[in-house]
Amino acid sequence: MQEFTLEEVARYNGTDDEKVYVVYAGQVYDVTDSDFWDNGEHMGLHEAGTDLTEALDMEAPHEVDALENYPVVGKIKQ
Repeated sequence: MQEFTLEEVARYNGTDDEKVYVVYAGQVYDVTDSDFWDNGEHMGLHEAGTDLTEALDMEAPHEVDALENYPVVGKIKQ
């Protein structure tokens, strides 16, 4: 499995028709095909290319299992 730093994931922020990646619990998810990530933003609340672990655990209106619909493309380097 590919390993990423948070700086590397930040490059996948949905600009310039790039891939859209987010991090949750150390896993890197490819949410490029999601209609909920428009221009690198999710519902005006979250930015692509970032670690969403704390935000999803604390404030998301949906369950984290929503990410299960998207492929895991890597993990964060320890």
